[in-house]
Amino acid sequence: MTTTVTRLPLPVSPAALLPEPWFTAAADPLLWIFVCASIPMLLFGADRLVDAAVRIARAAGMSTILIGATIVSLGTTTPEAVVSVRAAIGGEAGISLGNAVGSIICDTALIFGLCCTLTALRKDRFILNRHGWIQLGSGALLVAVALISWAVSGDMADVRIGRGVGLLLLGLLVGYMVLSVRWAREKPELVPQEAAVALSPNRLLRMVLASLLALLVGLTLVVLGSELLVGSAGEICRRNHVPEPVIAVTLVAFGTSLPELVTAIASVIKGHQELLVGNVIGADILNVLFVVGASATATPLAVEPVFFRLLLPVMMLVLILFRAFIFMPGDRFRRWQGIPLLIIYVLFVVFSVTVFGIGA
Repeated sequence: MTTTVTRLPLPVSPAALLPEPWFTAAADPLLWIFVCASIPMLLFGADRLVDAAVRIARAAGMSTILIGATIVSLGTTTPEAVVSVRAAIGGEAGISLGNAVGSIICDTALIFGLCCTLTALRKDRFILNRHGWIQLGSGALLVAVALISWAVSGDMADVRIGRGVGLLLLGLLVGYMVLSVRWAREKPELVPQEAAVALSPNRLLRMVLASLLALLVGLTLVVLGSELLVGSAGEICRRNHVPEPVIAVTLVAFGTSLPELVTAIASVIKGHQELLVGNVIGADILNVLFVVGASATATPLAVEPVFFRLLLPVMMLVLILFRAFIFMPGDRFRRWQGIPLLIIYVLFVVFSVTVFGIGA
């Protein structure tokens, strides 16, 4: 009797932006050099990224959490969007949707869960009660579109997200950015006190341009460092006969969220916890509106049965749990609240490998 294994649509190569021969043709010592070189790139890049984001927030008169939910999250998800669109055009549309949904699970369950367990993160209810609803609504919209497509097709194996939906999501992305700016103007008391210091127009312009350049440099280092680390580590694992399912569900899925992770850790270390929370919320929103929207606009995305059986239910579970924690009393997330999110992520990884045979 033949057993059919459902595979999770994830990229076959952990490093999707850098050329694959960089890793497959490299000698073992060179791979280890890549790994060692990626660590300072990640650390320095995340440090520059956080500092620049905070300076931009102060200069623009915006709260740091809002900068995290817009500029920083847009920067960290843009590489995912590029990879997903390339995959969709290349006939691997399932990878595009898998990247987006997997990143939401990783960002919310692993990254937020881990940082929440390590320190009591501050809540900004004005922002969380607005962006948080969009975060949950974006995930619910994706599930609704998939279910409607399933109902229309009548066959779980023939569900697609069409170009019309992709254009709708991109339109909602523009609306989200406009709303974010309006909300920032509604609540000036959220702006750090340093923003109230009067600066001459020329000095303010120089500060903003310098900060944007530093932000771009930091983001570039974080993204390239992530690609270098994940690609090298993945090839090292293959050469040492680590099973492909383990590589797929750990390095590949984790690698797409590595920029958010190093940014989150740097934010906590530097005392800008609100940047972490904003980045997680913004990345979740943009993974639906930006990554899925751009990919579906390029070519219709296939929603494979594994999305209904595993990915979409887990995604909604972590988003609802995160939303429930926002509603709980107190001006901080409790450290214990990160534990159930981490447990969900671990179970997700275990089920992905043992039940759904990722990479098999």
